[in-house]
Amino acid sequence: MFTGIVEATARVVKIDEEGTNKTFALQSNIANELKIDQSLSHNGVCLTVVEVKDDTYKVTAVDETLNKSNLGLLKIGDEVNLERSMSSGYRFDGHIVQGHVDQTGTCTRVQTLDGSWLFDFEYDHEATGNFTVEKGSICINGVSLTVFNCTKNSFRVTIIPYTFEHTNFKDINEGTVVNLEFDIIGKYIQRMFEMGYGEHLKERMQ
Repeated sequence: MFTGIVEATARVVKIDEEGTNKTFALQSNIANELKIDQSLSHNGVCLTVVEVKDDTYKVTAVDETLNKSNLGLLKIGDEVNLERSMSSGYRFDGHIVQGHVDQTGTCTRVQTLDGSWLFDFEYDHEATGNFTVEKGSICINGVSLTVFNCTKNSFRVTIIPYTFEHTNFKDINEGTVVNLEFDIIGKYIQRMFEMGYGEHLKERMQ
């Protein structure tokens, strides 16, 4: 499990294709702290470390992951947001993030304000049924954020200078594809209503 608080970034230095899979070699200042078999979030996608050497490590993404996330679009030189899995007893600063990307979204607008940035995103609601709620949580490229100006297929987030400089949000422009993981609590509630538990819940709350 993750919290959506990015602790470092990595730079893609090599990409090897193995059938329908891709193995990424990434360079990061936390690489020497990693261990083989460790879970690590890459732009919000949980991947397993398979090799570590000095300041570089490797992970492999399967075809399903490449198709459902923006990892398949990565090029050499691209920056990736990193977060190690949450340890027991650690302060919970973000929200519950599984590292399982639900779908991708597209940045439609970036506005620079006095000391912050506004990012607008759109996603395909019809294909997935995913949704956001005003002042709810979402994970974008592994970053836990609060959404507002929500519609059926769009939302807006505010980025402060620290997040802008220490994640790959500084590289997101209009047309950039990002990974989205919607709030797990909202997804459970949605599923319960789809299965007909909605009326039962209403009765218990009365």
